[in-house]
Amino acid sequence: MPKENAVYTHGHHESVLRSHRWRTAANSAAYLLPELRAGQDLLDVGCGPGTITADLAALVAPGTVTAVDAAANVLDRAREAAAAAGVDNVRFAVADVHALDFPDDSFDIVHAHQVLQHVGDPVRALHEMRRVCRPGGVVAVRDADYGAFTWFPSVPVLDDWLELYRRVARANGGEPDAGRRLLSWARQAGFTDITATAAAWCFATPDEIAWWSGLWADRTIASSYAETATGGGHTTPEQLAGIAEAWREWGAAEDAWFMTPHGEILCRV
Repeated sequence: MPKENAVYTHGHHESVLRSHRWRTAANSAAYLLPELRAGQDLLDVGCGPGTITADLAALVAPGTVTAVDAAANVLDRAREAAAAAGVDNVRFAVADVHALDFPDDSFDIVHAHQVLQHVGDPVRALHEMRRVCRPGGVVAVRDADYGAFTWFPSVPVLDDWLELYRRVARANGGEPDAGRRLLSWARQAGFTDITATAAAWCFATPDEIAWWSGLWADRTIASSYAETATGGGHTTPEQLAGIAEAWREWGAAEDAWFMTPHGEILCRV
């Protein structure tokens, strides 16, 4: 049986939040935007530092956004993001997606970005999201699919990175190839009206490549991922240092390119 209390592989090191703060509704929730209307009540599950949350709040105002995360400390960052965006229709709470502390039929929209890959029981999580969504509402989920990541030019050590990351994430109780499984999980959770799509982030400009390679190099040696990778016996600090160097080597290539594909589902309740 899956572990409900999965370990969040990335943690909240600065190198992780550096990527999370880049996310917006436009680059990370475009599939959901046509469903949003002024006055809707929205639940944002696993809000992290809240940049997507703030965008969603502006789109549904004067409706209310409830932003929840399993980590209390990151909610302070989300509050800062809401304040910086000038939105005042967001409330924050610590929550476990496996057992949401909200009554049935509480929200018009329930949204989760890059969440189900990190939970122990994604089907139960989707069932809970469905429970708190009102009839006629939408549950929207988007997750990356690590097994489908691709890049150029080839740096063999990055193949080792991907294999290691997927092994560590699964040992932590998650599923790094969640994107391809979202439709199946939604059906198991009882949804019948599901629109499944895919989209990708593509990093190709010099600034994008420097940013992406730098944050992964830092994350590889300094984040919670590094701690769980070594603590779980999956690798050594020396091997992680080699992977970080490979990220910087790849990032120095003039023609570097990286694609991160995502699965997406819109589930009508």
